[in-house]
Amino acid sequence: MRDSRRLFYTYCLSLVILALDQSSKKLVQKLLNYAEPIQLFSWFDLTLHYNRGAAFSILSDAGGWQRWLLSAIAIIVSGILIGWLYTLRSSKGILPIGLSLILGGALGNVWDRIQLGYVVDFVSVHLNEWYFPTFNIADAAISIGVILILLDEFLVKK
Repeated sequence: MRDSRRLFYTYCLSLVILALDQSSKKLVQKLLNYAEPIQLFSWFDLTLHYNRGAAFSILSDAGGWQRWLLSAIAIIVSGILIGWLYTLRSSKGILPIGLSLILGGALGNVWDRIQLGYVVDFVSVHLNEWYFPTFNIADAAISIGVILILLDEFLVKK
């Protein structure tokens, strides 16, 4: 019973991330003009961008085939994550949370890629003239998930 409850909560966390990601992207597409930043802090803007490539816009000008390759990779990884979460038995620690965040983020970005042909990004962090690549909630969830998995692997006693 405990394993099924944990599994339910981890899958729910993935769905929450997916819902937050998709709803935020819909909202910013309605409110923002493309590539016109709205400054919230001196180091933080909301700027609508479309990423046709992978992380950091790698392959963004590859001609269109990358849409399907990246979608297929994300779907395969999502399937692996669903299976990994299912096979975890009484896992304590932060591994299931990390996997759930990555799953939700991967699903959010693959949804965009299949539906739109690109991923909607809008969070812009910068220091003076140095800009970190624009990202979204799905990207943040994936990054936090990877950090949690690494922390679980290296810091949590097995």
